[in-house]
Amino acid sequence: MKAGGRDSTLDTLLDLHGQTLFVDEAGHWVKFVAMRTNVTEERPHGLRYSLTLHAPDGTRLVGFDNAHPLLRRRGRGKCRRNQSDHRHGSRGVHHYDYKDAATLLEDFWNEVDGVLRQRGSIP
Repeated sequence: MKAGGRDSTLDTLLDLHGQTLFVDEAGHWVKFVAMRTNVTEERPHGLRYSLTLHAPDGTRLVGFDNAHPLLRRRGRGKCRRNQSDHRHGSRGVHHYDYKDAATLLEDFWNEVDGVLRQRGSIP
């Protein structure tokens, strides 16, 4: 997907910025935040993003983002702040290995489909 070092699928993700879409008749919805940023150690891809699935009542069910620091336990009660790409789900927060925008969107929609299947919203 990268041509000359540039992620050619990034424009697709950036075009979704600010969009909120209802994804089923029960009222589940997704929200997209995707903006270019300066390239930093925390955001080596120069992107700030948050892709989330919400229940009809607004509860976040799934999230892929890099917008806030994570607390990681190190040893006996020690925590370390680590800002990186990660995903939120029913089993906690886990590191996410960002490859490119197309893979992020595919992984997000696969997770959304899985959650909606679990909730009986799609077959």
